[in-house]
Amino acid sequence: MPFEALNKLWTSVRESSHDFRASTEIFPSLDTDKLVQTLEVREKGTDNGRANRPAPSAQSLDEVEQRIVGRIEQEKASAYQVLEDQSQTFDGRLRNLDFEGQFGLIRQANASSLSDFKAEIASGVDELHGLRRDLKIAEDEMTSFKRQHRLDRAAKVPSAGATSVKIALLVVLVLIEIVMNGNFLAKGSEQGIIGGITEAVVFAVLNIGAALLFAFFCVRNLVHRSWLLKLGGLLGLAAYIVVALAVNLALAHYREVSATILEGAGTEVIRRVHENPLGLVELNSWMLFAIGIFFSILAFIDGCMLTDPYPGFAGVQRRLDDARQNYISGKLDLIDNLRKIRDDHNDKIEEIVRDLSSRRQESAAIIAHRTRTTGLFAEYQSHLERTANAVLTAYREANRAARTEPEPQYFTTGYKLERITPILKTSEEWDDRVLSERIQVAQAELSDQIRKIGSTFETAVEQYHRLDNLFPEAGVGAEQAA
Repeated sequence: MPFEALNKLWTSVRESSHDFRASTEIFPSLDTDKLVQTLEVREKGTDNGRANRPAPSAQSLDEVEQRIVGRIEQEKASAYQVLEDQSQTFDGRLRNLDFEGQFGLIRQANASSLSDFKAEIASGVDELHGLRRDLKIAEDEMTSFKRQHRLDRAAKVPSAGATSVKIALLVVLVLIEIVMNGNFLAKGSEQGIIGGITEAVVFAVLNIGAALLFAFFCVRNLVHRSWLLKLGGLLGLAAYIVVALAVNLALAHYREVSATILEGAGTEVIRRVHENPLGLVELNSWMLFAIGIFFSILAFIDGCMLTDPYPGFAGVQRRLDDARQNYISGKLDLIDNLRKIRDDHNDKIEEIVRDLSSRRQESAAIIAHRTRTTGLFAEYQSHLERTANAVLTAYREANRAARTEPEPQYFTTGYKLERITPILKTSEEWDDRVLSERIQVAQAELSDQIRKIGSTFETAVEQYHRLDNLFPEAGVGAEQAA
């Protein structure tokens, strides 16, 4: 025969190395033909038949039949062990789902979450109560200030942008005056343009600074209710006029004197201002004087408009605005914080509900798989019984064909496999209906928890707003807040 070696390899590949049919089932079916061949039942049946064994009067299985039955019993025991292993695996998987632990955590969360949320609300109420009390104090201060000074208008508090513009204007005035005065004074300075600018800086700071100081600290008292302070404001206005004229006249005289006298220019300026303050002889000096007065007036007006003209009114208004802003911002922050806590709580609850549904599906799959595996084991025992009878039949037919004496009577009786009935756990974990009901109850409790948290949140917001009724704004403060 050609390819003898190849044929042997092909035959060995085709032959199975075990008595089972190739299968991916948990309990693989026995191959009857392979088992007959492995146990050599036909050969032994023929040999025993020629010797008329078993005897016609025999009532029990002979050695060969017992080997066949023993092999079947062995497969039954192995299959039952597989079933036990599978059951332990199913039990472990179901136990790992830890429904009891989840239910316990849900009960604990339901008991503590609402209390924790209410504690957070109470903390916010305490914090907001302090901010509202501070606002009430500021409102009372504003009401008292207006009553005391007989004011019936709102304070003029410029915005940060407007204040920046006014300050920028002062800076621009100083810079312009420095540049212009520097050009005039440089002609008579020993250091040239550098000396002129240095002297111009001194005069510009005096001119603009004096106007600003008199406007802000003195002249504003002209509108004060106190006659004494009004007098002080009037004296401040007079002093400003004198200082502005003196500084700018001195600057103009200094420009003329420094052009002709290198030493003692300051003494000569003082003498000329004292004896003949308007005795300027050059047009440029009068121009320098006019520019200085103009810039001084601009700085004076800008200083008067930096804040409310009534002394102290703007400060009271700022304190009221700060207190109101702190209260509003604090309330919004507290509400936003509660909203974040509520949303985070609800997101977690929804995730837990989804997880319970997922665990429920997984547990149902585990229970169904266990039930199916148990059913397969019952079917497998029937298969083993049929296989045993098929192998015994092959043996008895070979034995019967070779006998010269009658066959034993039990040859006509089939083999009955003693079934193993698995003992399955019957706890609530393995009862899909009970587990489903418990999960539905837990999910309903979680949904109710979301509703309670939402209701408590709305109540908290109303409670925060009720503080406005406990501390109503006074008439003037309320008008400003409107």
